[in-house]
Amino acid sequence: MNHPIIAPSVLAADFANLQRDVEMINHSEADWFHIDIMDGEFVPNISFGFPVLEAIRRHAQKPLDVHLMIVQPDRYLEQFAKAGADTIIVHYEACTHLHRTLTRIRELGCRAGVALNLQTPVTALEDILDAVDQVLIMTINPGFGGQKLVPSSIQKVRKMRRLLAEHQSTALIEVDGGVDMNTIAELAEAGADVFVAGTSVFKASDPALAIRQLKEQPFSKRSSSMA
Repeated sequence: MNHPIIAPSVLAADFANLQRDVEMINHSEADWFHIDIMDGEFVPNISFGFPVLEAIRRHAQKPLDVHLMIVQPDRYLEQFAKAGADTIIVHYEACTHLHRTLTRIRELGCRAGVALNLQTPVTALEDILDAVDQVLIMTINPGFGGQKLVPSSIQKVRKMRRLLAEHQSTALIEVDGGVDMNTIAELAEAGADVFVAGTSVFKASDPALAIRQLKEQPFSKRSSSMA
């Protein structure tokens, strides 16, 4: 197992000191920035749009993992790509023609990701895995940070890992919601590659240290269990 990819969620950052928090991520052991775009319709919350994304892009030195929790995401794919997204993740539940949407994301030069809400089974993706670079398993109900991980989602990660193996897919599995020092090892063991961490990073007294500990936790947990 390679070291987990840690993607701090900017939604949990201090917006009065956003550049400071972006620089913290730049200098930390984090791998990506995770940026949630919410429209108040697909999820019951509103986050930020293109000006903030573009501002983060100007200062960020790591890839931008952009998660669109919006209806009709196809309308904005080109604009998100131009604003600096490296990965664009759309929701299965928001796309009428998902394969077409994912293909368009790749045409724009971005990694194509698809997110699944808690109630959506992994088998829903079986016929379009050839168009997917990343699968985001929501481990909470989307819309708000600081929630606790829903335990059944760990089994869902295992099912997704098996499905990808059956189809010989190299897509990464990403998890979002309730990722902290108590949950990351089990999520990694289930097959997750990318870990979105919001509150557990930005509410820590030392966010950079929290990122390093998240990065190391799956290995320290495994070492102690083997001792």
